[in-house]
Formats: sequence, structure tokens, C-alpha cells
Amino acid sequence: MRRRNALMLMVAFVIPLCMLSSSGMAQAQAPAGEPRPAAIWGTGPNQLRIATGSPGELGLLEAISTDFARRHDASVIWFRAGSGQAMNLLRERKVDMVLAHAPPAERRALSEGWAIGRHLIGSNEFWIVGPANDPAKIVEATDAIDAFRRIEAAKAKKVTRADNSGTHQKEMEIWKLAGIEPKGDWLIPTRDFMTASLKRANTEGAYFLTDSSTFVAERKELPALKVLFRGGQVLMNPYHTLWLKDPTSGTPLAERFLTHLMSEDIQNLLRVYGKDRYGEAMYNDARVSRGRWPFDQ
Repeated sequence: MRRRNALMLMVAFVIPLCMLSSSGMAQAQAPAGEPRPAAIWGTGPNQLRIATGSPGELGLLEAISTDFARRHDASVIWFRAGSGQAMNLLRERKVDMVLAHAPPAERRALSEGWAIGRHLIGSNEFWIVGPANDPAKIVEATDAIDAFRRIEAAKAKKVTRADNSGTHQKEMEIWKLAGIEPKGDWLIPTRDFMTASLKRANTEGAYFLTDSSTFVAERKELPALKVLFRGGQVLMNPYHTLWLKDPTSGTPLAERFLTHLMSEDIQNLLRVYGKDRYGEAMYNDARVSRGRWPFDQ
């Protein structure tokens, strides 16, 4: 009996510890059939549910949310989702806010009348990475459209996320501009997030359209890949907020989160985030983004 009581006490102690990740983020449980949060920052009763992809994966969302949660007695709950899935979660009222990088889908949500709150908060870029020997010679391309045409003409291996994420939507936009419907066994779909897809491209010696921030963070783990093409308006990658026109209980907190995102402290953070670890900043602030992305506010 004494041994069984001791065992029960040990289980009661260990289980709560298992609810935290190594960085101290609570890992929430979700009812069956509901999306499961990737992390929660803060323990306050005011809940803000946010869906986004790379900003969460790269630690930026945690850096932004921790202070916000403390100031507003809040819990910021992150759902790891590419922009397409994130916007579906928003429309289904399973999150209160998205940080998206899929401008055509965002504009469509506004025109359909179910979403509002679209504000430019910052940006990075898309880069085309691939093997150093560059079999499609995209380093000689005149623009991203030409680069994609060269990849298709060479039937060179190309990883595609194939998941309706903002990155996949951008890829399909470029294929459309190139007048190409991509198909063939040279295309390698991952249906996975950015880091996993980059690692697959590294293994396969394939081309891949990546966001610049993730490549900067993962470059050392990707020895077979190098940046082969970058630059031009089509490869700019702006991030916008979005929430529901018919408010959820978390919409007022989403509006306050936007104010937080646009504060000088957070805009300063965007200007320098990653520089101490990787030697270069990973994002542009809203002011620089607006100058580089002048036609879609």
C-alpha cells in the first residue's frame, strides 16, 4: 500500500511537468476533432487564439506574445497552421486572429465580407534555393517567372509544399504567371511545413521556394542548398493581420494585439530579430515593408 501511494504521488508530480515544453510553453490538450494548440504563452484568463506558421516556428510569435500576455493578463494560444489552413480556422471561429502571408486569399476574405482587420505588420522575402550545381541554371534567370520556366523545362527536381499554405499559394501564382501547369514526377510534394520541406529539398538535391527567414535560421542544417534566385516584387512576402467581422470573444484582444504589433518596441524587434544568432535580421518592419510593397495595403 505504501509503495502504491508513493507511485501515485510520483505520477501526479510527473504529469504536470510533461505539460510543458523545454522552453516552458504550455502544451494544451484539445477535445477530439478540435485543432490542438502548438503552444500557449501566459496564464491569464483572457484568451487570444492565433493561427500562423513560420512566425511561430521561428520563435518570433513567442517573443511578441510573452510580454503581451503579461500586460493584458492573457493567454496567447498559438495554432500552427499555414495561411490557407489558418484562414479556414478563422472562418470556422476556431481562432480569433491570423497572421497570414497570402494576399489574394486575404483580399478575397475581405471582399466576401467575413473578415476584417487586415493590416500590414512586416515582411520578409521568398527565395528560390536549390543545389549548387543548379541544373536548371536559374541563377541566370531574369526574374522568378523565368526561374520557374527553367526548372520545368529541365524537369529538375522541385519540392512543393502542396498544402495551400501562403508559400504554396505563392508558388502556384508564379506557375500561373509562367503559363505552366506543373506536373510530373520531378515535383516532390511534402504537404508539410517550411522547415521539413527545406530538409526534404536538401536530401533530394531539389529546388524549393522558401521564405527567407526560415532559410536564414536553418541554413547550417542545409549543406546541399544555396540561394540561387532572389529579388523582385513577386517574391516579396508581406504579413497581415486578419480577424472576423462577426466578432469572437477574443476579437477585442486581437485588436489590442495589433496595437502591440505596431508599437515601437515590437517594430524594433522585427528590425533586429535573429541578427544576434544568425548575423542578419530575419524580417522587415512595417515601414520598410510598406516601401517595398506599396500597392497592396
